Amino acid sequence: MSGGPALLAARSAYAQGYDPTVPGPQSAAADHIYDLTVPDPARDRIIPLRITHSARRLRMPVILFSHGLGGSRRGYAYLERRWRARGYVTVFLQHPGSDDAIWRDLPPEERMAALRAAGTQAQLVQRMLDVAAVLTTLAAWQAAGEHRPLDERMDLTRIGLAGHSFGAYTTQAVAGQRLPAQLPGTWPDPRIKAALLLSPGAPVRLPPEEAFGEVAIPWMLMTGTHDASLVGPATDRLLVFPALPPGRKYELVLDGAEHSAFGDIALPGDRRPRDPAHHRAIMALSTAFWDSTLKASAPAQAWLDGSGPATVLAPGDRWQRK
Repeated sequence: MSGGPALLAARSAYAQGYDPTVPGPQSAAADHIYDLTVPDPARDRIIPLRITHSARRLRMPVILFSHGLGGSRRGYAYLERRWRARGYVTVFLQHPGSDDAIWRDLPPEERMAALRAAGTQAQLVQRMLDVAAVLTTLAAWQAAGEHRPLDERMDLTRIGLAGHSFGAYTTQAVAGQRLPAQLPGTWPDPRIKAALLLSPGAPVRLPPEEAFGEVAIPWMLMTGTHDASLVGPATDRLLVFPALPPGRKYELVLDGAEHSAFGDIALPGDRRPRDPAHHRAIMALSTAFWDSTLKASAPAQAWLDGSGPATVLAPGDRWQRK
């Protein structure tokens, strides 16, 4: 069949059977979960990881996840379970210096100040270097056959990076955002093939068009109409998408969603009830995004570019692509 309208029609018909809301094979009892660490001697740093994959006997794409300020490798379990079930190896990083250790042993009245103190440019750089170190170590493990069956399940030619809040800032910086100063490392990291940003952030010291105008890989952004946090108001998160160049760029704005909507639990200071429909949309759209970019799935791409997103969104949600 030739290209053009005929090919598009065929893809649309094929996509009718595609459903990113389906959790996937329920084989959790046979799935693999590893709590491992990556040493980075050059920085005198140990990076904790939680890595999971299903019992499928094939190489699967890999998704790295960077947690928000004060989080850990055990957060965002709803995403980890869904992506694992849909055929991905998930690698959830924990970033020393901006993880839950900075507040957990403090009295409640001191925790907010500790979180603010950890949200620095220096910590962002350490997080970026964590991502690079983990990618290098995964490749070394695979070459050495050090962690089987994990080594036999990872397809390190198909890697996605995701993050929430400070983790989204990390993802932006690693995956194509132009930074205001030269930083150690190679950025953007060419090993990252697609990026998912939950609660993205406005650039610092550069206009958005300059910061994001040369992003070359697919990006999907998700935020909410009430997605404010320590680092800025909800409106700042809307500055990223308009500055991105066209070509597999997507944005979801969830009506009524606060900053915690993208995590597992409510946060202190939340003012609105949590809406289960938000997680349903986040899981479906992120799954379709990974399927289209990391698995080169034509049905997933047709679902994203067609009427698929409307089936999981509420009337007040906003969805756009370019």
